[in-house]
Amino acid sequence: MDYILDFLSNKFFLTAMASWTVAQVLKVFIHAIVNKTWDITRLFGDGGMPSGHSATVSSLATISGLTYGLGSFEFAICSILAIIVCHDAMGVRREAGKHAKLLNILVDSYENFSKNELPEVMLKEFVGHTPLQVTTGIILGILCACGMHFIVFA
Repeated sequence: MDYILDFLSNKFFLTAMASWTVAQVLKVFIHAIVNKTWDITRLFGDGGMPSGHSATVSSLATISGLTYGLGSFEFAICSILAIIVCHDAMGVRREAGKHAKLLNILVDSYENFSKNELPEVMLKEFVGHTPLQVTTGIILGILCACGMHFIVFA
């Protein structure tokens, strides 16, 4: 039972999860403002502003640096992980979203011009992020980690 309490009181886990939660809640509101409609599925969805992945890993790196120092192996590991995740969000995952959008258009076009229907499959188009969405997520993660470190865990 102590393992569960240790895990649930782990400041690194709590900081990362708090950053992810803030990013996902903001994503719902920003999506509603931009699109003039509420979509609660954005709370758990990928893609969009800000990047929840970037906020999560950057807050983990930040809290590690604040706790163990910038010369620690903990900070180095978290920083490398953050760089990989943020790069992937802007690269491979963003391109996958572009491909999904194009394939969805092609499937619709095919069905409109032929009598054949393809299996009902819609690919997810919200999977990657623009550089602005990633940068906003990084800034959010750093701010959340600083808040957790200096206010919550002080």
